[in-house]
Amino acid sequence: MSRSAFPLSVLLTLAATPAWAGAAACWFEHGVVVVGAEVMGVPGDYILDTATPHTFLAETQAQTAGYVETALTGDVRVAGMKLRGQKVAVADLDMRTGALPTPIAGVIGADVLKAFVLDLSFAPCRVTLSRAGHAPRFPSRTALPIHWVAERPVVRAAVSDGLQALAGAFAPATGGDTAVRLSDALAGAPGAAKPNELYPYGVLRPRLRALSISGALIENLPAGLIKAEDPGLAGEIGAPLLSRYRLRFDFPARKLLLAPAH
Repeated sequence: MSRSAFPLSVLLTLAATPAWAGAAACWFEHGVVVVGAEVMGVPGDYILDTATPHTFLAETQAQTAGYVETALTGDVRVAGMKLRGQKVAVADLDMRTGALPTPIAGVIGADVLKAFVLDLSFAPCRVTLSRAGHAPRFPSRTALPIHWVAERPVVRAAVSDGLQALAGAFAPATGGDTAVRLSDALAGAPGAAKPNELYPYGVLRPRLRALSISGALIENLPAGLIKAEDPGLAGEIGAPLLSRYRLRFDFPARKLLLAPAH
């Protein structure tokens, strides 16, 4: 072997080595986390949402890219990491993205994120994805067990309206637009003039007396409803509340770690 061939073989070996971690800047506005990503070869700004079970490509972007099917399979790139052969649905996301200042290409959901340890800081907004066993140190005194309900990660929490209390499984929603949303099978807002506006991306935000999570009591929260999808899902804890912390979703270890935001 010539001396020049050896460095080349080393470079080829390094190029074939999969990435163990990656990071990207994000932005947090109107209660959702948005990050640059590429889905099915379509680059753009994508909502990062741990409470959305499946990854979506917006209908407009899919049509522009030449896709006519609504169920696709291909590559997803986010925060320097790549997953091949992911199932991607095509959907109209106008209602979900109308309040955001830039076009949204889709949603990166839990089906992609669960392969990684996800670290999220809100100010400044930054996303880090690591393979199991390769995540950086994350100092935290609070660790919540993660379970899965309706293909979403959930943690245990309790809410109260001042008269009644409800404990159950809540999905931490990094793409959730308000602090807390409750399943409409368990809660309601009697007398609301426009009941549809109580649901995601609506304008009505009644106040909830308190939420308790891992011993912390957070009071007087804007709230809303979500459609009941599974009897085991009590609701969502949205990004406006989660932004009080730095988060680590250690999906391989099934733990959510909470650290002070600063």
